[in-house]
Amino acid sequence: MRAPLAPLLGLVLAVPALGASSKDPTWWEKYQFIQSGADLGAVGTTSSVSVGSNVNVSNECGPQSETYITMLDGKKIAGGSNEIFRLPMRGYASGDGGKTWTGSDLPLPPAIGTNGIDFGSDPTLAWDTKGTLFYGYIVVFFSNGNGINGTEMAVSRSTDSGRTWTPTYFSFAGGSNHFNDKPMITTDRNTGSPYRDRVYIAWDAASGGSATGGGVLVATSKDGGRNFSLVRADDPQGPGRAIGAVPFTGPNGELYVAWNDYAANTIAFSRSYDGGASFTSQSVISPKSIPFDAGIPAEFYRRALVYPACDADRSSSSHRGRLYCSWMDAGAQGTDIFLSTSDDGGSTWSAARPVGDRLSFPVDRFNHWLAVDPVTGDVVVSFYDTRNDTTGQRYETDVYLARSKDGGATFAPDIRVSTESSNEHDCNGLFPCSAINYGNQQGDYEGVASYGGVAHPIWTDSRQNTDPAPGCRTGLAMEEVFTAAVK
Repeated sequence: MRAPLAPLLGLVLAVPALGASSKDPTWWEKYQFIQSGADLGAVGTTSSVSVGSNVNVSNECGPQSETYITMLDGKKIAGGSNEIFRLPMRGYASGDGGKTWTGSDLPLPPAIGTNGIDFGSDPTLAWDTKGTLFYGYIVVFFSNGNGINGTEMAVSRSTDSGRTWTPTYFSFAGGSNHFNDKPMITTDRNTGSPYRDRVYIAWDAASGGSATGGGVLVATSKDGGRNFSLVRADDPQGPGRAIGAVPFTGPNGELYVAWNDYAANTIAFSRSYDGGASFTSQSVISPKSIPFDAGIPAEFYRRALVYPACDADRSSSSHRGRLYCSWMDAGAQGTDIFLSTSDDGGSTWSAARPVGDRLSFPVDRFNHWLAVDPVTGDVVVSFYDTRNDTTGQRYETDVYLARSKDGGATFAPDIRVSTESSNEHDCNGLFPCSAINYGNQQGDYEGVASYGGVAHPIWTDSRQNTDPAPGCRTGLAMEEVFTAAVK
């Protein structure tokens, strides 16, 4: 979800028309759909289905988008997605290395007011060393057709691998210029860390900038996600013009946070050596060309967001402690994914370099994610890629994975993960308009995790968007959540 623009709060959207404003808040379509009393039909039970080497994780009615994944070990895996036509977030769990999945809805607090509603957005998940699973998301509150009442953070915890959840809600903010948005969660799973099993969640907390209430916020829990304390990680005197804050931990309990400072047009960075109690002054990982987003053909309505994905090497490899950050930016022939590394705790960073095969024709890459395998130290980056497009317009996407075994110095040839392409642009007989949720398309990010040399990308896939889905109001599967195991 992106933070709303105040002038749009009274706007009523149906299914977005081609060419509509890219600045429309995409969650407004979800609000209007539910407010109208429309019934999608019974939600699928998430009895996942294998599709060749790919797995349809969600396998349910209607569209899902914006996916995330986390691994406790080689067997226990969990994921999440936005439910576009339903109020709650959706959680997914696998106990057999991603072969089969079950699903559950995440809890929501009571709505504000007699006729209000609320719903969740922006999934992010992490395990701690005790096997507790944490799922972070935002809660958006609406009154009866009169716009937004406010937002708050939610972190739900599960001790049974995602079957049941206990929520904690905090940091309520009201008003369109104090909008909690784009959370990312992590835990300190380092056995020698003095802050072992602390839970950290970072997000941006302003729409359009607010010197008093905005900025990059980081919440820390010392008691297993029951209570959180907050601190600001970016420049406290700054305008709060940030998006996509991502926290990650080093092998000795260091806490790092990176984000897109779209006012300065940099990938920004800060760090904490006291378990999230305070942060050093904001610094710069890299300058960039695209400030906020790019209207590439494959994500022409939603637009592709410049969003950092970062991790640290916590393995026993020769690169233990190295930091990695990646992001999308303008490349030589389209959009590309760039990587920078640091061997001194983020004091200095290498020059940004592109990730992925170098091709001789224009390609767009976007909605990437990065993970460092805690066992092997392998660096994996997954991303949407248009190299297999058959339309000549870079409309069709596949998910690819790039892997480095030498600390990001070189990457093996990209691996095509998706076995069929998706098309979130065309509106014709093959891809009818009713079968694509243009307002959200793939969302703002997709996830990847790796453990013991096996990577698990997760993504939004529309290959089955014309398949019958019994019990669905539309009769269509629309966008589904897919994953695969890449050894």
